[in-house]
Amino acid sequence: MSKKHIEDSVRDNLEAYFRDLRGTEPDGLYEMVIRVVEKPLLDVVMQHAGHNQSRAAEWLGMNRNTLRKKLQEHKLL
Repeated sequence: MSKKHIEDSVRDNLEAYFRDLRGTEPDGLYEMVIRVVEKPLLDVVMQHAGHNQSRAAEWLGMNRNTLRKKLQEHKLL
């Protein structure tokens, strides 16, 4: 089995999304994608960081306070 990159998975899912639209134009696509990717990203990183917010923030390349705000927004605290 070959390695599949995250970018390939995102691309495949976006292509499927457009197929499912059957010609209907999407609205707010950027916000929708960010919203549906951000929550599982934060959840998985927090699990792998042992729920250490400082470590997770460093891995994500963001400020710890920003991470905490995003965790609260997604109800992951």
